[in-house]
Amino acid sequence: VQLQASGGGLVQAGGSLRLSCVVSGDIPSLSSVGWYRQAPGKQRELVGVISGAGLKYADAVKGRFTISRDKVNNTLDLQMNSLKPEDTGIYFCNVRPLRVGNYWGQGTQVTVSS
Repeated sequence: VQLQASGGGLVQAGGSLRLSCVVSGDIPSLSSVGWYRQAPGKQRELVGVISGAGLKYADAVKGRFTISRDKVNNTLDLQMNSLKPEDTGIYFCNVRPLRVGNYWGQGTQVTVSS
């Protein structure tokens, strides 16, 4: 499984960006798929994930970010609206099978200016 993320960039506060992740290879059934981010000097944190339990977002992004998955084209998108400077960081897409493995994309930089 290989993941390729794109769509990052520089945007002013209040603006929007859409990230896309193309997944190559077969995603094992029951895998969770999602987005994480890492701000400078901080640990990687969950943004949102789709799993067997449903769709879950971090409190900091609820109501502003939306994850969507296209199983036909094997893509995972992250629509980000009302961006804030604290959303700045490197965004990673992730596929985590239920049993074995944990796959990451290379990350895409998002910078929100105030």
